[in-house]
Amino acid sequence: MRKVSSFVKPYFLIPFLPLSHSHFTTLTHRSPPKDVDIDNVVSSFNRMLRMNPTPSIVEFNKILTSLVKTKTHYNTVISFFRKMQFNGIVPSIVTLGIVINCYCHLREINFAFSLFGKILKMGYQPDTITLNTLVKGFCLNGKVKEALHFHDRVLALGFQLNQVTYATLINGLCKMGETRAALQVLRKIDGKLVNTDVVMYSIIIDSLCKDKLVIDAYELYSEMIAKTISPDVVTFNSLIYGFCIVGRLKEAFGLFHQMVLKNINPNDYTFNILVDALCKEGNVKGAKNALAMMIKGSIKPDVVTYNSLMDGYCLVNEVNKAKHVLSTIARMGVAPDAQSYNIMINGFCKIKMVNEALSLFNEMRCQRISPNTVTYNSLIDGLCKSGRISHAWKLVDEMHVNGQPPDIFTYSSLIDALCKNNHLDKAIALVKKIKDQGIQPNMYTYNILIDGLCKGGRLKNAQDVFQDLLTKGYSLNIRTYNILINGLCKEGLFDKAEALLSKMEDNDINPNVVTYETIIRSLFYKDYNEKAEKLLREMVARGLL
Repeated sequence: MRKVSSFVKPYFLIPFLPLSHSHFTTLTHRSPPKDVDIDNVVSSFNRMLRMNPTPSIVEFNKILTSLVKTKTHYNTVISFFRKMQFNGIVPSIVTLGIVINCYCHLREINFAFSLFGKILKMGYQPDTITLNTLVKGFCLNGKVKEALHFHDRVLALGFQLNQVTYATLINGLCKMGETRAALQVLRKIDGKLVNTDVVMYSIIIDSLCKDKLVIDAYELYSEMIAKTISPDVVTFNSLIYGFCIVGRLKEAFGLFHQMVLKNINPNDYTFNILVDALCKEGNVKGAKNALAMMIKGSIKPDVVTYNSLMDGYCLVNEVNKAKHVLSTIARMGVAPDAQSYNIMINGFCKIKMVNEALSLFNEMRCQRISPNTVTYNSLIDGLCKSGRISHAWKLVDEMHVNGQPPDIFTYSSLIDALCKNNHLDKAIALVKKIKDQGIQPNMYTYNILIDGLCKGGRLKNAQDVFQDLLTKGYSLNIRTYNILINGLCKEGLFDKAEALLSKMEDNDINPNVVTYETIIRSLFYKDYNEKAEKLLREMVARGLL
């Protein structure tokens, strides 16, 4: 790694308290910030300034620390520090560390680094905590490269770094998506600079799992075990999550049993991963068993757990059972959130029970839970599919009023409704309007429009849209080609349909079963049996039959 040319650069720092495993992952819960009576703190601080003799710097540091722990009064700490300087109170390295921390959280990098310079000018010897603060600060502000350069310079000057330093660097690289670089850092330091630990391994395992590289993650886990580094609940949660998102639930449950055998207690996050994965597979019975196991282990299910269960019921079209869950969780001391209502509203809309969805929408607002874009989009889509377009437009207006501008998913539902009701000019006009507003239609939107035009007898317009997308470099998908091929076949334009079949392969899109069946069925219908049989043989040769 390259070295910076000077020790102090106007980038950044932070004295954070010693870092634990939970600082590097969202898989564990953090303690909530402590509340303080700010008026009382200000009064105490001002009283100390007036005292003669002036209290020791330790007493001032206690006040500053209490404010930092609230995570909301960084500006107040900086204001107090300036008053202390004005009154001639000499800061200690702890004082400067606290204020540096505040500047970093406020993204005031230059001010933070100037205080580090002050630490050096005052003759203080920066300790490992101070240096870790700087590294953490760089990473917090997305300056991981600068953190690595700073690390090199610090080592060159003979300062000592520790496991926290390297866990911070590894975490920063992983957060940037540079998991391989993080692994290189792990390899570089192992047994040379510091001993690697469970925190470093778990950070990389978590990053690999989120990238769905579960085999690599498991190999790293096996390496940990071989080095007698004991995994913890965070390690297992990452692995279980990774195997779940790639659909390998058998291995995920195998890991769950491993952690139990190692006397590592699963937590609410562990069970939430498993409940969610089972529900996504439609295995609600298995999810309920996991929930029962969770409760038996004295782990209280939270709103995330029940949301997954409701989603699972909706997925298998048992929406009323999902509604029962929503009705009962409040009595169990679990408050539903926006996601809870979104799941139910979407579930009812999917089975065309729009009135029930609207009733939940009203209930949601009565509970003072603000609907979000997802809520509105589900309702608008449900209303559009039920033919209640005027009501859908009213909700679009409401979104604007509430400062929640509709997105491409909102407008795609409206465009679909206009096409299905043969208001094709209005659909085309709406596409143009949203583009003028800076909302870029996606391929889902264009597929709706092309399909609507084909089915509405305006094949020429559909071809024009298709060609325009090709010319502008859009990545057309198999669905786009199938829609237009179907439109051509319905008009008896088989040569053009076959030409498009050839063209899609030139564009690296392989025809699927739908592509072939669309053309073959139409050819047989028109008694072009020889052509149909030829394509049928081609379909067999491709392994599509």
